[in-house]
Amino acid sequence: MQHSDTRSASAAVPAVPTASHGGVRRTRRGRGRRANPFTATLAALAAVVGLSTLSAPSAQAAANPYERGPAPTTSSIEALRGPYAVSETSVSSLGVTGFGGGTIYYPTSTADGTFGAVAISPGYTAYQSSISWLGARLASQGFVVFTIDTNTTLDQPDSRGRQLLAALDYLTERSSVRNRIDSGRLAVMGHSMGGGGSLEAAKSRPSLQAAIPLTPWNLDKTWPEITTPTLIVGADGDTIAPVASHSEPFYTTLPSSTDRAYLELNGATHFTPNTSNTTIAKYSISWLKRFVDNDTRYEQFLCPLPRASLTIEEYRGNCPHTS
Repeated sequence: MQHSDTRSASAAVPAVPTASHGGVRRTRRGRGRRANPFTATLAALAAVVGLSTLSAPSAQAAANPYERGPAPTTSSIEALRGPYAVSETSVSSLGVTGFGGGTIYYPTSTADGTFGAVAISPGYTAYQSSISWLGARLASQGFVVFTIDTNTTLDQPDSRGRQLLAALDYLTERSSVRNRIDSGRLAVMGHSMGGGGSLEAAKSRPSLQAAIPLTPWNLDKTWPEITTPTLIVGADGDTIAPVASHSEPFYTTLPSSTDRAYLELNGATHFTPNTSNTTIAKYSISWLKRFVDNDTRYEQFLCPLPRASLTIEEYRGNCPHTS
């Protein structure tokens, strides 16, 4: 289905019915009595139907092995914490190459198997502490999250993009939690120059499942090479990376064939992503769940497009999503 790019003017997945197994009853035949072929045929058909109805729900349940956590609600994705208890571990810059170390946040339990992973870069002159609120908040929804420090606080977007990829490589290959991560389900996020870096990372590594630039800054204004599903978050009051010269052209130059969205925050500034923000969290969680986990239960929060509100100045995007 071809999707269209629309602006917002503003279904949950139905439960799979379970079928009971109608058993086939055996009867003892009398000596010398011939079996009725019609009855035997009916019994065979009943057995086939019974087996089919038994297998249908399990086949449906196995359709997406990456779903994690209970069915979402508006309250669950707006909450400060999701269903998973979270642990964290520090990574020293002395033990890594290509980036400046950071903090890994991850679901404590391994009962649900592996998780997708997200690396997040801070902005110009900033440290990981400026985006640390996203660590536990995203991890509690079922992700391994790596908030990183950069090699220097003055690194430009192209460098930050390479550092985000180096951080993901460390996570999946060397980190103490590498066995908790599905290396095929990775994403990047970043604030300001880190947001510009997340675009650079998505351009360099098309296998990424999602990118979320937060009030991004980059001298490169066009991104026709990106095929990674990308949610760009701008701020209507941003004077450092004004949406007219950054977030909006970044979004409009993404290919129309790419799943993409533009969320402009209302009453916000360039630094709004540096403190806990329900709107950023809500749509970041939904985007990551939808594209990193391929969890269509979260499609309801992205399509139809969210309406303008007290916290949303504008929302544009493709609906329905294709990947």
